[in-house]
Amino acid sequence: MKVLMVDVDGVLIHGRPTDGLPLFTYLERDLGLLQQEFFQTCWGDIIIGREPLEPGLAKVLAKIAPHLSAATLIDYWFENDRRLDLNLLEELAAIRQSGISLFLATNQEHRRARYLMEEVGLGAHFDGILYSAALGHRKPSPEFFRLGTERAGVLPGEIAFIDDMAENIEAARQFGWNAAQWTAGARLHETLSAFSHPGRAI
Repeated sequence: MKVLMVDVDGVLIHGRPTDGLPLFTYLERDLGLLQQEFFQTCWGDIIIGREPLEPGLAKVLAKIAPHLSAATLIDYWFENDRRLDLNLLEELAAIRQSGISLFLATNQEHRRARYLMEEVGLGAHFDGILYSAALGHRKPSPEFFRLGTERAGVLPGEIAFIDDMAENIEAARQFGWNAAQWTAGARLHETLSAFSHPGRAI
């Protein structure tokens, strides 16, 4: 293993900083149409970089919550969807110190990807971020894994990958990555041990 790819939401980040509940636990109750009007209609183009985040969100909010600006909701969103798994982050630091490159491999739009790296500070812990809006494809598309491999500069079999979604794990394996599904409370070394070979250290 030369490179370890790590998913963000559901692996490294779990909901709100205060209690770990999903970001829209109460917002969806108050803005019941947000899922239907925004995520089910606009999000598909935003997450692969075809459309920017704010204009589409502003248009939807003007319809379902005119008192709320897109900028305010984006700030709320990002601030309340950043609870880091500090134990995992510590384990990842040890992996990186051993000489293995770390990349985030995630479905994100441009603004949150930048926020994660700069404001949350993940740029100090990872060698880079491979994300759907920049690649033009989202997991589990084979193109996501092809482009991710190309940008990592290694062979598919030299990449390990952890993600919480079974469909992403299967797609990664089909492309030749060593992939394992992450579950809450898991330990990184135990998860990666599935990729080790006799005589070769993880």
